[in-house]
Amino acid sequence: MSGTHVIGSAEALERDVVVVGAGPAGLMAARTLRAAGRSVAVLEARDRVGGRTWSREIDGAFLEVGGQWVSPDQSELLGLLDELGMSTFPRHRDGADVYLDPDGRRHEFTGTMIPAGEATEAEMKRVIGALDDLAEQIGPHRPWDHPLARELDTVTFDEWMRGQTDDATARENLGIFMAGGMLTKPVHAFSALQAVLMAASAGSFSRLVDEDFILDRRVVGGMQSVSEAMADALDEGTVHLGSPVRAIRWDGDADGRVTVWSDRLTVRARRVVVAVPPTLYSRISFEPALPWLQQQMHQHTSMGLVIKVHAVYDRPFWREKGLSGTGFGARELCQEVYDNTNHGDTRGTLVAFVSDELADRALSQDAGARREAVLGSLSRYLGEEALEPLVYYESDFVSEEWTRGAYAASFDLGGLHRYGAHQREPVGPLHWACSDLAAEGYQHVDGALRQGRRAAEEILGAPVDTEAPIG
Repeated sequence: MSGTHVIGSAEALERDVVVVGAGPAGLMAARTLRAAGRSVAVLEARDRVGGRTWSREIDGAFLEVGGQWVSPDQSELLGLLDELGMSTFPRHRDGADVYLDPDGRRHEFTGTMIPAGEATEAEMKRVIGALDDLAEQIGPHRPWDHPLARELDTVTFDEWMRGQTDDATARENLGIFMAGGMLTKPVHAFSALQAVLMAASAGSFSRLVDEDFILDRRVVGGMQSVSEAMADALDEGTVHLGSPVRAIRWDGDADGRVTVWSDRLTVRARRVVVAVPPTLYSRISFEPALPWLQQQMHQHTSMGLVIKVHAVYDRPFWREKGLSGTGFGARELCQEVYDNTNHGDTRGTLVAFVSDELADRALSQDAGARREAVLGSLSRYLGEEALEPLVYYESDFVSEEWTRGAYAASFDLGGLHRYGAHQREPVGPLHWACSDLAAEGYQHVDGALRQGRRAAEEILGAPVDTEAPIG
């Protein structure tokens, strides 16, 4: 189906499918549909593709201000990179890591376990084992169906950990990886079941606490370039930037036509893929209104909060000290620090993260005081040289109109077992796709790609096995 006409002052198109959002999920949906011969229009609110992946040049430094890492289990993403002829490079990890203990003492170490003392380390290993067991039992695909689902979903991750161990330092250290590093919400703000899903989506909690696995590699040219390559491979005129969708109207049955209105154009189609986070669904007026279940479900999800800090130096000075650039400290402003030096760059770049309640306090400061506090935190890990970067930049997706948080949306207490089974169900001609809905690769680009492919296959009528990995 093709054709163009004009309604009033707005350009109007006719396509088989409209995709709302040009992030990895939306572009994979469009790519899959075009390969099957369907005509597609992709409407993107921003002036760029990539969604929560975004690369920028700041004061002459190339920075990935959004999502960036690739882990070995992300087969959908790795397969796409091969298909697109794109390459990756490993994160620098040679040398000792640094741990700042609750008393502020600095410890250099190698290996996978934070040197928190024999008793605390034993407790951490035991709790990690318990989470690994639950992740294996429950899995990422239908956690809400497990007999323990309601029990685990009505207790916070903090309460669950308190039931596992009395060791506060063990709990704080594990919180770095689950609360600060992944869900970016305080441990009292999400359920134990949500934590199990996060672990199961990566294969185990052991993988989440292993930065050499979960933060294994980066894409040469930046992760946003994956979306740019997918967009470039589509027919000219498929992707329409600066086109926030304001309304979607469809006939009463799933076979009826859909009309999608954006700021720039109107598209009539048979199907729509809504490929934005659930927290942005309310920005669209749906006619008829979404069913009560969808309305309730969307009100029980929210984004996390994290500030991603980039500091670029004339050289990676920490390597001269025999340090990897990796650091952890549960009571530090920057609870995680990593060497983020670009491929082929002689300069050294650090990336650090300020999450949840720490981010609340940081964002309440003026920019100068916040910078001073962040660089002070980096210096406690790696030395006074960290106080004087050539380039300093904070990426804060909570301030982005078309994101409003990071890294992904998760359910509030009790929401996952109550609504999880329905989050990917089509509503009439509407299909949903984003990393926030993923099983494997939840809140990662890999999960976004899987969900984009799944939504396209729903539309194409291909069999979709929701019990097994896609791709």
